[in-house]
Amino acid sequence: MYLLRPDAASALRTPIVKKVLLRYARAVEDKVNVNFQIAKRIASDLDVGLSSEGMLREHSKLTKKFYEMRRILDEGKLKIESLENPRFSLLDLKVMIVEELMKSCDLCERKCHVRRNEGETGECGVGNECLISTDFTHWGEEFHISPSHTIFFMGCNLHCQFCQNWSISQWYESGQFVTPEQIAKRMELKRMEGCRNVNLVGGEPTPNLLNVLKALKLCKANVPVVWNSNFYMSEKTMEVLDGVVDLYLSDFKYGNDECAERLSNVQKYFEVCSRNHMMASKQAELTVRHLILPNHLECCTKPALEWIAENIRNKCIVNLMDQYRPEFKAMEHKDINRRITQEEFRNAVDYAEKLEINYIT
Repeated sequence: MYLLRPDAASALRTPIVKKVLLRYARAVEDKVNVNFQIAKRIASDLDVGLSSEGMLREHSKLTKKFYEMRRILDEGKLKIESLENPRFSLLDLKVMIVEELMKSCDLCERKCHVRRNEGETGECGVGNECLISTDFTHWGEEFHISPSHTIFFMGCNLHCQFCQNWSISQWYESGQFVTPEQIAKRMELKRMEGCRNVNLVGGEPTPNLLNVLKALKLCKANVPVVWNSNFYMSEKTMEVLDGVVDLYLSDFKYGNDECAERLSNVQKYFEVCSRNHMMASKQAELTVRHLILPNHLECCTKPALEWIAENIRNKCIVNLMDQYRPEFKAMEHKDINRRITQEEFRNAVDYAEKLEINYIT
């Protein structure tokens, strides 16, 4: 099976993975329980009449119980099989919170406030149905992630001019409708076939959070959840993801707001992206992707790497990606209408080494 990716075969035993992503590696090998399966066992005494604020307070209380239970399970003092499935769990509460957020959509930092539960769509183009482009066993991800059951959700809350998945993110495809039941069954099947994880991407997984959570409620497999995201989520979404995600696979595209607004049509990018990376580093293990853009070494690559080095250096692996190519509308922008040079890539690697970042290429 690993003839396609010989580097993936021993990936979980490499020093960098054992140093930074140890719990994820143990979950892949079924040595510990994945987060969402534990969240299913955390019981709530929720009053169905609670306000949105009350639900969030209950969520905060149960999240503390989640981490205590996870510690006990990880230490082998208890087996998850001995825990009952409660009538209403932390995972059920997460579903309820997201349903509430979608009444006036607040899942990402755009805060469109459309009635997603009634089928209205905002910037992402996603309503209340779950549409995917495809899902398959992906061998092209990072060596510690492949082979990965990758689900490509339709729609995205960013409008990147150079998007390499533009037909999915910008709705040049119509997508295919799937139910949470179908997603759950595919997750179980792919795990049995040897996939290390379920890799939720797109497009962007954030607008599809409700259907993802519903699928996880139904899934019986101990499959690690990889949240493969542009990281422009709202704080409330980040709170909901706590206790669900086992490995964040994040983008840190820009080192400033000006480039982000011009090339992805988003505001306050650096503030939002850095805030969410700080939150993610406290919730789960983290692999950060930085796609090196031509002519953006000084304005984007170096500031992004500096922030990572200062704030989360020992909590993440950084993938310095050299595969940029001018896709979608990139040819309309003279600064990004070419591939990067070897010199640009070498400069980025040298800077990561200078900052003593845990990086891969």
